[in-house]
Amino acid sequence: MPLPPEAPLVFAEKQRGAMRLASVDPAALAAGLRPGMPLADARAQAGELAVVPHDPVLDQQWLDRLAQGCARYTPLVALDAPDGLILDIAGAAHLFAGEAGLVADVEMRLSRLGMTLRHALGPTADAARALARYPARPAPDEAGAIRRLPVAALELEAEATTALVRAGLKTIGDLASRPMANLAARFGADAAMALRRILGDAPSPLDPRVATPPVAAERRFAEPIGSSAHATRILAELAGETIAELAERGKGGRHFRATFFRCDGLARTIAIETGHPTRDADLVMRLFAERMDSLADPLDPGFGFDMIRLAVPRLETLGASQLKLEGGAARAANEGAAMDELADRLATRLGRHRVRRFRPADTHIPEQAQLELPAIDAPEPLPWQAPEPGEPPTRPFHLFDPPQPIEVIAEVPDGPPQRFRWRRAFHAVRRYEGPERIAAEWWRRRDNGGLTRDYYRVEDAQGRRFWLFRHGLYDEKPDPRWYIHGVFA
Repeated sequence: MPLPPEAPLVFAEKQRGAMRLASVDPAALAAGLRPGMPLADARAQAGELAVVPHDPVLDQQWLDRLAQGCARYTPLVALDAPDGLILDIAGAAHLFAGEAGLVADVEMRLSRLGMTLRHALGPTADAARALARYPARPAPDEAGAIRRLPVAALELEAEATTALVRAGLKTIGDLASRPMANLAARFGADAAMALRRILGDAPSPLDPRVATPPVAAERRFAEPIGSSAHATRILAELAGETIAELAERGKGGRHFRATFFRCDGLARTIAIETGHPTRDADLVMRLFAERMDSLADPLDPGFGFDMIRLAVPRLETLGASQLKLEGGAARAANEGAAMDELADRLATRLGRHRVRRFRPADTHIPEQAQLELPAIDAPEPLPWQAPEPGEPPTRPFHLFDPPQPIEVIAEVPDGPPQRFRWRRAFHAVRRYEGPERIAAEWWRRRDNGGLTRDYYRVEDAQGRRFWLFRHGLYDEKPDPRWYIHGVFA
């Protein structure tokens, strides 16, 4: 039987072996229900309840989406988990005809989402947070309201808060009238610092969800645009503006972030990255098109976008482009530009960790001589050691990880292999070359990891070539084992 719409709504989760209320709506509060109450007691007290399982992960995701939408008011938006946001609106309130206009705009957009808002303005982040979360008696100004806050607003440990109340210090004003040194000596340095931060005598820094980008451009619309194609054209214009600013600075962008703000207060962010700094607006838009085409959840304008912002949070130095002598497009800065663009497109469509690139490492240990890095993050490639013309490769293309053990027959204990057994098959060695002796790196020697290796390139009677090594010398180990480390093409 469906519940009436006016039924109290509660979110429940299992705590200490019993179902308890995690949060409640205003109707449930009016019925006397409080977070932490057992669900059975709540049903007995309020009767019919609309019970929803509490999911902290979904709550965090929703709070993050709200934070994205609040970036329309200021770039300094911090999460105050599990249910709050802190906005630094210094220098931004005039865009909304003052603080009252900004608050009214926030309330209007959240009401469209069916949400209620409890807000407060304060000179510091800690003061605004305390005013919003803890009730206080009306005051003529912000300073008076802060002094009338209860000492619970300091959010100290329960023992410290109880000690303050028992000492007759029930409000922030009571504490502020006492010498700070005496408070720190009696109730701890944390209490004194929390008091100083609420009063504004100590810094109250924010940890923004997204750092302020060095380059950004945006468009605001009096009438929301409801077409994704129109939004893409606006994004192309913003790309041209940011590229022009990058050229003035002599920089190139490595990370571009487009945010589409919907008129209902939510926002959608789409980001792309490039392996090298770029000032190519066409390339940026191609990557955005690839990213949008691969979205599992397509870009939905809803009731329309009323603001679009393009930010470039990551810059690197990029010199001027060399033009062709006969005119036309700029010449690629290096011969691998086409390959770099392909890697960027694949990484944008498939994911930054799906497309990887090998890079030589400064070590002679074969399995550590190359690093596998995301193509987007890989630094400028170093030159690989090329074999001499006409000579066979010194290393196989394919290495086994880990090397596979084999059984070897040799004429003398420290001599080359004459015959070996691998994967239940015997191979007679017709030709060999070696040994190539590779000692372990002395600063990393641990247990058997410090044994010397003697490598041989061998060819069997069928013309197949292998890379074998004996792990350890006979004066290092009485019975060194043999392994196959790779096969040549």
